[in-house]
Formats: sequence, structure tokens, C-alpha cells
Amino acid sequence: MEKSSAPSITDRVSLLLHGAVDPHVHSGPSSASRLLDHVELARQASAKGYAAVVTKDHDYSGVTTAALIRDNFDMSAKVYSGIVLNNTVGGLNPYAVEHTATMGGKIVWLPTLAAANHLRWQENAKFAHPGVGKGARPVTPIAVLDGKAVRDDMKEILDVIAANEMVLAAGHLHVSEIWLVFEEAKRRGVKRMVVNHPEEVIDASLNDVRGLAAMGAFIEHSLSLFVPGSKFKIFDAEHLKAQIDAAGVDSTILCSDLGQMGTVGPVEGFAEGIEMAIELGYSDDEIRKMTSSNAAQLFGFEKDVEAALARTN
Repeated sequence: MEKSSAPSITDRVSLLLHGAVDPHVHSGPSSASRLLDHVELARQASAKGYAAVVTKDHDYSGVTTAALIRDNFDMSAKVYSGIVLNNTVGGLNPYAVEHTATMGGKIVWLPTLAAANHLRWQENAKFAHPGVGKGARPVTPIAVLDGKAVRDDMKEILDVIAANEMVLAAGHLHVSEIWLVFEEAKRRGVKRMVVNHPEEVIDASLNDVRGLAAMGAFIEHSLSLFVPGSKFKIFDAEHLKAQIDAAGVDSTILCSDLGQMGTVGPVEGFAEGIEMAIELGYSDDEIRKMTSSNAAQLFGFEKDVEAALARTN
């Protein structure tokens, strides 16, 4: 009897998209033009068998919209969201974080567009947030530290995150700030932490990646910086491999960080990232950790993954 051939890369990508979790997507509506809205994102992700997506907007908490979509659409890809601590929500505003938690919010991103580090980086960046420069009032930098000490209002927010078992995301702080905030977060009982795109904006070294992973943080890589179809691509596949290997597969999460106009969509970009991981030699089990189970563990989405896999089997 003739042996069956090994599955093609296309088949492997398709299977790995079943039960996938994309924890960082820029769908709309937003002050910046977006390629697709949150409902269309859920439809496209569900068509591929995803378990969940997490929408991120730099300017507002997406938790109410996410709840409406989960409650009114029977799709495999459940939509979740959180809050970014930028100027439009009052910066380091514990009231806004508490409201986000009450509404089922899963994640609190530290300042992004309003981080002093982001404003420095933006001066020489190859790309900028498309909502900047449209007549809005100037960004006010938001500090999370007072010298080398974590500010009291930041500590109050860390307590809210800990009490509600939310995810603390590093946002666009400088890595030197991330270390101090994450160390304080651990002292205050925060169990879920993630570092966003260490290879860009935050100025992290591979030693920082190793150390933050050893601390217990997940390291999240934006596939938008790597995949060929993305206008944000600035790194090659080997750079991604070095980053993954520094933290280890068990501490690595891959996200699309897509949804912007004029580039590949988040579902297509995520699939391209899985194909890249296959070509880099990672096994399907390793890729599933980085595209599903690690994020599910971070956010508490295990039941969503189980349900999505049950639907597609």
C-alpha cells in the first residue's frame, strides 16, 4: 500500500488556524482609518476556525463593543478587548481600569502613543500612527515612574489588575521602565504579564527578552514587523527566530498587530506568520503554543480554544 504523503504547508497552516488566538488586532471603528471593523474581524477569524481575538485601540476601551459582539453573534472567534492608558482615557486612570474590569476587559496596556519613549522613537520611525497630526490637541506624555520609583497612581492600577486577574501589557514604555513596573507588579500580585514587540519601539535586547521571560512574562511578537505582505515589515525571519529562541517557545506569543489600511489584513498576516514559523523549522506543537495555547493561558481563553476546536473537528 502506498504511504500517504506528508501534509502540505498550506494544509498545516489551515489546521493551525483552528483554535488560534490573535491577542493584538487593530480593527475599527477608530480615530485612524481601519481595514475592517470588529464584526468583520470576527467573521473572518471564525471562517478560519479561530478561538478568540483581542481588539486594541489606542484611544478607547473596546470592552462594551466586544461584549455586544459576543452576545449577539454566534461565531467561533470570540471578541475580547481591554484599555490602553493614553490621554483619551485619562492616562493613569484607575476608574477607567476598574470599569474595564467590570465589563469583562481582559488586558490593560501601559501607555503607547502617549509614552515618552514612543514620542522619542516616533521622531525617527519609519511609520507612525495614522491618527496623529489631524488637528487633535498635542499628546501629553504619561509618566509611570517618578525617578526610579513606580508612581502611586500606577501602583493603584496594578492593584486593580491583580484583583481582577487582568493582563498587564508593557505597551510602548522603554524596556528600562518595563522592568521596574513589572517587578512592582509581581510584588503586588499581578500574575499575567506580556511584553509587546520587544524588537521595535521599546529598545529591548535579547538579554532583556530572556530576563523578562524568566520573570514570568510572555513575550509577544508582532507579525506585522516580519511577514512579506505587511507594509510595516522591517525584520527578516531569522530575526524572529532569534527572538523566539531567546525567550523559548513556552514563553512566546505571536500576534498579527494588523488591521491598518493599506496593508495585509490580520487573518492573512497571521496565516503568513504561521507559514514563516513552519519554514523556520518549528513543529506544529510548538507553533500551536505560540499561536493559541500560550495566549489562551495568559488570558484565560482555554474554554474558547476547546470550543473552537470542537466546532472544526
